[in-house]
Amino acid sequence: MILKKSILILLGFIFLGLGMIGIILPLVPTTPFLILASLCFVRGSSRMNTWLLNHRVFGNYLRNYLDEKAIKKEARIRTMFFLWSTLLISIFLIDLTVIKIILVIIGATVSLHLMALKTI
Repeated sequence: MILKKSILILLGFIFLGLGMIGIILPLVPTTPFLILASLCFVRGSSRMNTWLLNHRVFGNYLRNYLDEKAIKKEARIRTMFFLWSTLLISIFLIDLTVIKIILVIIGATVSLHLMALKTI
């Protein structure tokens, strides 16, 4: 039982780290990794889950998404700006048309999801 909880806590930190990378890199999803981190922490350590949900950066973000399926207007604008600026840079730097198309599809899908969320 202790080994299982330790593994879940370790996975929680791995997912949290991936979520943090997703804040910087637009093609790495932030929200799914934070949700997975929270799920691992719930089963591994309620103290770690409480820490995550009360974290000054991730707490509001997670609670808003999980409880209300909502995002702050500023966060939506900032996310869209970083998403499309990095995607456009990538599109101009890559020569493969198929990759360019994939990047546009990813950007459009993420944008549609962001626009579908309620605004706080």
